[in-house]
Amino acid sequence: MTGSLPILPRRWTVADIPDQSGKTVVVTGANSGLGLRTAEALAGKGARVLLACRNQQKAAAALEEVTAVATGPKPEVLPLDLADLASVRLVGKQINDTVERLDLLVNNAGVMATPRARTVDGFDAQFGTNHLGHFALTGAVLPALLRAARPRVVTVSSVAAWGGVINWLDPNWRWFYLRWSAYGQSKLANLLFTAELDRRARAAGTELRAVAAHPGLSATHLYDLNGEKGAAGMLAAIPQAILFALAQPDRMGALPQLYASTVPDLPGNAYLGPGFEVAGYPRRTLRHPLAHSRSAARRLWRLSEKLTDVHYDWDSAGQGTAE
Repeated sequence: MTGSLPILPRRWTVADIPDQSGKTVVVTGANSGLGLRTAEALAGKGARVLLACRNQQKAAAALEEVTAVATGPKPEVLPLDLADLASVRLVGKQINDTVERLDLLVNNAGVMATPRARTVDGFDAQFGTNHLGHFALTGAVLPALLRAARPRVVTVSSVAAWGGVINWLDPNWRWFYLRWSAYGQSKLANLLFTAELDRRARAAGTELRAVAAHPGLSATHLYDLNGEKGAAGMLAAIPQAILFALAQPDRMGALPQLYASTVPDLPGNAYLGPGFEVAGYPRRTLRHPLAHSRSAARRLWRLSEKLTDVHYDWDSAGQGTAE
């Protein structure tokens, strides 16, 4: 991380968010939980918010909630399935062609500790959704980001990154599957991606900054049973019920990513989390030692390019047909 983090107020809240008028924002997974609270807060501060959601029924309900608090342009919904690269490419083209500039991308959506499953493109569902989908989306909307004066990409990680290791031999868990190990890998990947994205943006001479945040333990739909049934579902419900009981409200959990999204002059590759790591007001936080590995970040970037066939074009500013 370069530079130094500004001193945080003891209790930084939504009220401390600077005016966001004139900014265009995309929030993935904005139909519920942290994504919805993030969209509400940014729209309430005047930003034009695009809710990128997979479940369109939930997205419609979320749109009503965000619209009710918006003080700027009317929010919109973008159908996006991060587990389908064709959907990612389509949304990327739509944004590049219709948005004058994209000031902020919040890579918030995710799945947690799901049973073994595959994305449309054959990736592990957690690695494919939490990391590869966002890697592809960020690359797809890079032209729109580079049209902004000081664009920012915020990627949401997790305390589970502390238990993460990149399974280089089998990153998509085809041989043997451990749901929590797969989740930890995807969240560590979020941090490695942030570090390498920020490094490449600087090397290309752009003003784009990549930062990360995590919500601690927050009450969101990630604690649902994730499709488990029968005895397995009953067993899964026990630790998830405990986690949910200990979790802070989603409005509190969203504060670190809102701070990461809105505080001016935040240094690239900054990492924000709750004050007590699992709960509390946002503060600077530590990350897994493996997340500091430049060689691992570069290796993951190359692997992500190979798997998604997405290659970032740092000379793409001005491309597209934005109105």
